[in-house]
Amino acid sequence: MSLQERTRRDAIGVGVALLNKLARSRAIDRFGLRKPAERAVFEATKTGFRTAGALSRRFAAASKPAAPSRLPAARGTGRFDLTPTEDQQMMVDVVREFAADVLRPAAAAADTACVTDPSVLESSAELGLSLIEVPEDLGGIVTERSAMTGVLVAEALAHGDMGQAVACLAPSAVSTAISLWGDETQQATYLPAFTGSSVPAAALALLEPRALFDPFELKTRSTGGLLNGVKSLVPRAAEAELFVIGAQTDAGPRLFVVEPDHPGVTIEAEPSMGLRAASLSRVILADVPAVPLGTVEDYAECVRLSRLGWCALALGTARAVLDYVTPYVNSREAFGEPISHRQSVAFMVANIGIELEGMKLVTYRAASRASQGLPFAREVALARRLCAEQGMRIGTDGVQLLGGHGFVKEHPVERWYRDLRAIGVMEGAVLV
Repeated sequence: MSLQERTRRDAIGVGVALLNKLARSRAIDRFGLRKPAERAVFEATKTGFRTAGALSRRFAAASKPAAPSRLPAARGTGRFDLTPTEDQQMMVDVVREFAADVLRPAAAAADTACVTDPSVLESSAELGLSLIEVPEDLGGIVTERSAMTGVLVAEALAHGDMGQAVACLAPSAVSTAISLWGDETQQATYLPAFTGSSVPAAALALLEPRALFDPFELKTRSTGGLLNGVKSLVPRAAEAELFVIGAQTDAGPRLFVVEPDHPGVTIEAEPSMGLRAASLSRVILADVPAVPLGTVEDYAECVRLSRLGWCALALGTARAVLDYVTPYVNSREAFGEPISHRQSVAFMVANIGIELEGMKLVTYRAASRASQGLPFAREVALARRLCAEQGMRIGTDGVQLLGGHGFVKEHPVERWYRDLRAIGVMEGAVLV
């Protein structure tokens, strides 16, 4: 990167940091400037991410690296501190506003139509979601491993709507996989598209349509460079321009890059109980050419990082349930008093808050260890178990607390209930 480009990038960072500090100041409330300041932070940060990507894209397009570019592990502080950094918090603030202003209002229509509106997907691409795990020298916006940032972003998006969040994050799963495990040719071939102005639809496909699915015992096989098998619940598969697919080899399961314009690729709609806005489909592969991506060990890491992403989505949706039912039980009256005065109701809401904090702790700890390059298999297993079980319970309790209102689409809790049940089922699709 040239000195001029680096100076412009630094200026963007300083300017956005100053705006962010202004937005956190209490003084602006006295002058009625809260909303304009927050809008300035949103617009400046969005523009900054887009500009940073454009500067690096010219570099990525200008030359092919001699070796694959890998992000270094994040620097540990030596303390058990899961507080987001200033940069992470700034990004999360932007994504949270996007989720509240764009995803939440569009959620019901997207769920009914089983598709996320293209304008929503375009807006999410402008935020730079596909750049979070791409190194600077390949057109991204990061200089070190940022699984923690990916978790925070996924959590913030899911607070708006999990189905649309999966649709928005699907391309970043592919760009992340190629950044982490692709060779120099794969990175030079595919990553420029994900760091450009028009991010292609893409998907990471691991799940297969069979009972008791084990991601380490795949029925989809690679033989002689050709893939044969079926993948299930793949987001935005009908419009995808690129797939990263898990398949079994003689040495064990591995990832493969597949371009879906081959006649052996068939896409079938697969309507689901939840995550309807993600446009889930079945991908059928018949003698489809594929290029290996990474190693058997990399595939195992992919499964863990994907499960970590689903834990983050559970956190955001569970938080949405808690934020919705708390004012509801305080305002809903029965027998002349709010139903929150009943111990059974109060204890149920309290349990949601308690379990949510436990889910957050184990998920953040796993993400922090992943970012620092430390072993995190145990932590992901704990997070997956807790988020799958408690996430479904929180969804159920949310419906229960609303009574009859929890069963109708007038209130969003029934949709969150359906989405939360996906946490214990899904594999792949997202990656942090």
